[in-house]
Amino acid sequence: MLINELSKKTGISAHTIRFYEKSGLIKGSRNEEITSNNYFHYDEETVEKLEFINDAKSVGFTIREIGQVIDAWYNQKFSKKEKLFILDAKLEALDVKIKEIRAMKKKLAQFKEDVLHNRCY
Repeated sequence: MLINELSKKTGISAHTIRFYEKSGLIKGSRNEEITSNNYFHYDEETVEKLEFINDAKSVGFTIREIGQVIDAWYNQKFSKKEKLFILDAKLEALDVKIKEIRAMKKKLAQFKEDVLHNRCY
């Protein structure tokens, strides 16, 4: 599929898809049989990667961190032990973020209670 179709399918703008491609997170390919244009084509694996990228970004992963996980999962650059180490580190980072979010939620709930009971200064 071409970038416009990929954009429609994933809900991610073509501009953002190009950024991810320049960042090395995804990769399109050219159809060698067509020499009249420089269009890149994308497959279903790219759709899967873009969905993962969106999910990872939504929980605060950086582009670099997302690249590490994608490399560990999709590429043969890492041994099983290295893949597990990277994934365990990301799981631990998520646990820390969850704790931080829970603490922030608790604080906001207390602020709300203070407002409701006129304890604001």
